[in-house]
Amino acid sequence: MRRYILKRLLLAIPVLLGITIIDYFIMSLAGNPMDILAGPRMTQEAIAFKAAKLGLDQPVWVQYFNWLGEVLRGNLGYSYKSYQPVAQMIGSHLGPTLLLMGASMVVGLLIAVPAGIYSAVHRYQKRDFAVVTASFLGSSVPGFFLALILIYLFTVRLGWLPSSGMETPGVGGDFLDVARHMVMPVIVLAASIAGSNIRYIRSAVLEILEMDYLRTAKAKGIGHFRVINKHALRNALLPIVTVIGMQIPTLFGGAVIVEQIFSWPGLGLITINAITARDYPVIMGVCLLSAVVVLSANLLTDVVYALVDPTIKY
Repeated sequence: MRRYILKRLLLAIPVLLGITIIDYFIMSLAGNPMDILAGPRMTQEAIAFKAAKLGLDQPVWVQYFNWLGEVLRGNLGYSYKSYQPVAQMIGSHLGPTLLLMGASMVVGLLIAVPAGIYSAVHRYQKRDFAVVTASFLGSSVPGFFLALILIYLFTVRLGWLPSSGMETPGVGGDFLDVARHMVMPVIVLAASIAGSNIRYIRSAVLEILEMDYLRTAKAKGIGHFRVINKHALRNALLPIVTVIGMQIPTLFGGAVIVEQIFSWPGLGLITINAITARDYPVIMGVCLLSAVVVLSANLLTDVVYALVDPTIKY
């Protein structure tokens, strides 16, 4: 296992390098950040001077290697807009994003696992069709649309929940206040997670239920609950773990839109602001973090395989 993990970590280096190259050159197609500063109050000489100071007057490949050299020294650069260190900006906004993502993942799986098992056990019945229909709705309804519906219902019409921010100004941000602000964003993200995972869990459990050893376990009379939750679920975990590992990067990307709608002070908010301002260092810092999250999620998924199924060898 140690050799396998070390090998995956070494392979991650060229993958990360390739991702940053693609991201940087795609980002450069959006135009020069200095174009946003053009106006009656900024002369062309001032813009040219600032571009030269930031190194934006050089070819794109030179800019990339300059950025990469700073990253290898542990410096993600400084924001063109706020002049703050990018690492500091990401660090200050990472906590709220992880809190929102973690809560959404837990809630989504708490819904998806029992619902998927229930649907598989009652396959081709009305209850099965109802659960599958709900899963299709959860995965097909766009997150931004569901967010707007929730804001209209619970904020505009009923006035029960706040629609923006992470805490109420002047309250101090205690646990209950933060929890009230999290309700709607978590519902939006958890609906997507549960909707997509229910069908995978249902399919995995259905496949296991057809195995001979489960028929034998039923024949021994060990109880329906133990047959399903101990024998069937344990052996259906491999595809479930795969889906969960794939959900982490998807959740990271989906949180960007949700955070923007609810003004959640996480990475999504600074990412959208950086994109609109063509703030290259912030965009590249978030992209680099996203790539690390994806690779880490894939590695963690492979490691969990061995914990779930001891017969797997690396």
